[in-house]
Amino acid sequence: MESKSKTILDVARLAGVSKGTVDRVLHNRGEVSAKSAAKVRAAIEQLNYEPNLYASLLASRRERAIACVMPRYTPGEYWEKIHLGAMAGSEDVSSMGIRITEYYYDQYNLASFRNACNEVLEAAPAGVILPPLFKTETMSFVRQLKDRNIPYVYVDTRIEDENYLAYIGMPMYKSGYLCASLLTQRFSREDVGKIAVIRIRRDKTGQSDPTASRREGFMDYISENYPDCEVDQVFITPSDEEGTYSTLKEYFSLNPDVRHIVMFNSRVHLISRFLRDHRDEGWTVVGFDDLEKNIEMLKDGVLSILIAQHTEKQSRDAVNILSDHIMVHKVPANRDNYVHMDILTALNIENY
Repeated sequence: MESKSKTILDVARLAGVSKGTVDRVLHNRGEVSAKSAAKVRAAIEQLNYEPNLYASLLASRRERAIACVMPRYTPGEYWEKIHLGAMAGSEDVSSMGIRITEYYYDQYNLASFRNACNEVLEAAPAGVILPPLFKTETMSFVRQLKDRNIPYVYVDTRIEDENYLAYIGMPMYKSGYLCASLLTQRFSREDVGKIAVIRIRRDKTGQSDPTASRREGFMDYISENYPDCEVDQVFITPSDEEGTYSTLKEYFSLNPDVRHIVMFNSRVHLISRFLRDHRDEGWTVVGFDDLEKNIEMLKDGVLSILIAQHTEKQSRDAVNILSDHIMVHKVPANRDNYVHMDILTALNIENY
């Protein structure tokens, strides 16, 4: 029997259930025992049955929502790119009757994240996309999603979790390892005496640390290749430009031997004014993500290397993966889907 000739009736006969049961399984309508649902899914896989999505949607006349839980942003920030990718994905799947609803929170406020998660649970979407910025609270949230049979996809980074449908983003540990290599590759052990890691002050609970795995990869490379190197952590507040400038000025006046600077998130542009005012120091500086402000730093010569990715691809792919799973229970071929790590310098940025 050719795939195109297979019908719901074929699935029902093989599974030993009614057509109505198959239909309820296909459309996640409930009212089906776990045993019957398992038989239907096994029959679908055995027959390689692919339902006509458009006909099914017309018959069900039901819209499905995917919730995208993400930090609030201002124009030009990293999370705007995640938003734009989600909107592109929304256009990809709109003909299936799937819409995207975004739930925003303050990435420095645990209570704000918790409130957004509660709103999502009340809305009971067909699927969820989220970056796991608050680790402990995210684990609590996704356990509730699992209990309600709501599939979810991680973007930007992921946490150790047995139940996520997919992850789309950089290989975080490897990106930190690569970052350390790029930062130090032109220098001998003697020339890399101390490195300044510029970090963001986050929530007071200490839950939010999205670049922890990247930092681990960075530190492993340094300890393996520059065992005598010291790494200082310098914390800044994103909303306090003058405070950031003062903090950096004080640190580098006390540590004039530091020649290497790195930031592990997308906001290396927060230190751009200080770097421009001290461009004669000849620091090697590495940052992440192709925001316009970061690209301008490359062009201006105060940023040495930018490790970039096509950020919008993360959320766009997440929407499509979830849609396929919602509509036909398709499981992605790869659970972890890593995006390219692009190495940008002043010499190749014009062609990126």
